[in-house]
Amino acid sequence: MATGQLFSKTTQALFYNYKQLPIQRMLDFDFLCGRETPSVAGIINPGSEGFQKLFFGQEEIAIPVHSTVEAACAAHPTADVFINFASFRSAAASSMSALKQPTIRVVAIIAEGVPESDTKQLIGFAKANNKVVIGPATVGGIQAGAFKIGDTAGTIDNIIQCKLYRPGSVGFVSKSGGMSNELYNTIARVTDGVYEGIAIGGDVFPGSTLSDHVLRFNNIPQVKMIVVLGELGGQDEYSLVEALKQGKINKPVVAWVSGTCATLFKSEVQFGHAGAKSGGEMESAQAKNQALSDAGATVPTSYEAFEGAIKEAFEKLVSEGKTTPVKEIMPPQIPEDLNTAIKSGKVRAPTHIISTISDDRGEEPCYAGVPMSSIVEQGLGVGDVISLLWFKRSLPRYCTRFIEICTLLCADHGPCVSGAHNTIVTARAGKDLVSCLVSGLLTIGPRFGGAVDDAARYFKDAYDRGLTPYEFVESMKKKGIRVPGIGHRIKRGDNRDKRVELLQLYARENFPSVKYMEYAVQVETYTLSKANNLVLNVDGAIGSLFLDLLAGSGMFTKPEIDEIVEIGYLNGLFVLARSIGLIGHTFDQKRLKQPLYRHPWEDVLYTK
Repeated sequence: MATGQLFSKTTQALFYNYKQLPIQRMLDFDFLCGRETPSVAGIINPGSEGFQKLFFGQEEIAIPVHSTVEAACAAHPTADVFINFASFRSAAASSMSALKQPTIRVVAIIAEGVPESDTKQLIGFAKANNKVVIGPATVGGIQAGAFKIGDTAGTIDNIIQCKLYRPGSVGFVSKSGGMSNELYNTIARVTDGVYEGIAIGGDVFPGSTLSDHVLRFNNIPQVKMIVVLGELGGQDEYSLVEALKQGKINKPVVAWVSGTCATLFKSEVQFGHAGAKSGGEMESAQAKNQALSDAGATVPTSYEAFEGAIKEAFEKLVSEGKTTPVKEIMPPQIPEDLNTAIKSGKVRAPTHIISTISDDRGEEPCYAGVPMSSIVEQGLGVGDVISLLWFKRSLPRYCTRFIEICTLLCADHGPCVSGAHNTIVTARAGKDLVSCLVSGLLTIGPRFGGAVDDAARYFKDAYDRGLTPYEFVESMKKKGIRVPGIGHRIKRGDNRDKRVELLQLYARENFPSVKYMEYAVQVETYTLSKANNLVLNVDGAIGSLFLDLLAGSGMFTKPEIDEIVEIGYLNGLFVLARSIGLIGHTFDQKRLKQPLYRHPWEDVLYTK
C-alpha cells in the first residue's frame, strides 16, 4: 500500500468501458483546477479502437480508444491510474489485467457485487506488488484541485460549492460514496476544505481500508487533520483503533460510525452496502464509536454533532498556529454545453437540417405526423407509407393502390435490360449488395426507365396548352426531341405492353378522371400511324396516369403538381420499384455462385 499522496495535478488515468458523462466530468474538473493536460489519457473499450470526442474547457479534444488494457498501457506509459467502469461480471478480470501492468499504480473498481473470492485475489496481488485498489462498489476519490475519479463529488456545481477546485487541509475517508458527497460539503462549510477524499466502497472486502488511507494522510504534510466516516458491519474501523493506540497517527482524527439506529430493530438489518450489517456486538456502530473515542479520536454523540466536532477541531488547529486556512480563489467558468444552454433559454443556435416528413424524437417514429403504431394498426401498406413520406399526406386508397401496382409492375424486366445487366456483372465480380444495386441504378436515365418525369412534363404541357396530338408530336420533331413515354424496342401496335394495359384498366375503373391518360392514348394513335413501334410505353403510362392521380384526387394545387413533376417524384417511383428487381438479380447470381463475367469476342465488332 502506498504511504503518501496518491494523485497530483499531472496524474493521468486510463478509463475502462467508455461512459461519456463521468469522463466529461473528469475533464471539466481538470479545467476547473487549471490543469494543463487532461486527466484521461486513453479509453479502453474491448473490441473498439479509434477516438472519442470530448471537451477540455472550450476546446474539443480526441481521446484515443484502445481495444485492450495492454495496448492502452503501452500507448500511455505515464498513465498510472486505472478507472474501471466494467460490470461486476468482468470487473475482476479487467482489474487484474491492469494490476499486472507495470505502469499501473492505482486501480479504482466502480462496480458493486464483484464476487468476494475475486476481490480477495485482487487485494492479495495488489499488496504483494505495492499497488492500491479503491473499491469495489466505490464512487472513487479526489485530490482537490488536481485529479478526480469518475463521478466523485457529483456535478460541477457541487464541486464548486464544496471548494474542491483547490486543495484544503483535511484528509477524508469514507466507506460510502453517497455520504462522501455530503461530507465534502460539510467539511467545506466549517474548514478550509478537503485536501484528499477517498470512498473505499461498501463491499465486505474493500481493496483498501479506512486505516490504509488514514495512515497515508498522516504522511502528507498538507493534510492537517483527518475526518473518517465508517459504518456498522465488519471490523475495518478496529485497525484504525489499533493505529491510534500505537501512536502511528499524530494528527487530529474526527470520526463517526453510522448505523447507530440498528439497535432499534429486533433482528439483524441489512443497510445499503453489502458490508453494512452488524454481525455481532463488536460490529455495531456504538461499539466502534466507543473504541475510536477510547483510542483518542474525537467522536461526537451523534451524526448531527459531527459537523460541529469537525469545526471545533479545525478551529483549534488554527488557534494553535498549526495551520493557516487556505486563501479562497475564484474558479474559472466551465463552458456550458450547447444543448443545456438551449434548454435553459440562454442561447439560440441555428439548425443544420430541416425535415418535414418524419420525426423520431417521441416514443415512436412518425411519418408525416402519423405514429408508426397507427400505420400498423390501420393495416396501411407500402403505397400509404410512400404517400406520407413523399407527398406528406394520406392519399385515398385508390391512389396508394395505384402506387403499389406501379411498384409491382416495374420491379423487374428481365436480366437483359441495362440496369439488370450492370447489376449481374457487378455481382459476378464479387462486389457487395449495395455496390451491385448502385451499379444498376446508375443506368436509369433518359434512355432507360428515367423518362417518367419527362413524359408527365411534356404531356401536361401539351394538354394544358390545348395542343392536338399532331401539333404536339410535330413540334417535338421540329425541336429534335423524341416524345418521352412513346416507343419500345420490342412492343408493337399489335403487341401492346401488358403492363400499360393493366395500368390503364385500373385507372379507368378507379380514377375520377383520366384526361391526361386519354390524351397520351391519342398521341399514341398518331405516332402509330408513323411507325408500328411508337406505342405508349410503361414510362408514358405511369407519367400520364400520375398526372391524373394528382389532379383528380383534389389534394394538390397546380403549383404543387408542377413542383412534384419538376423535382422528379415519378422517376423516384421507378427507382424504388426497380431496386427490388436489382436486389433480386444480385442474390440470384450469388446464390448460383456465378464466375466473373467476360463479354464474348464474337459479340464485339473489332474495327478500325
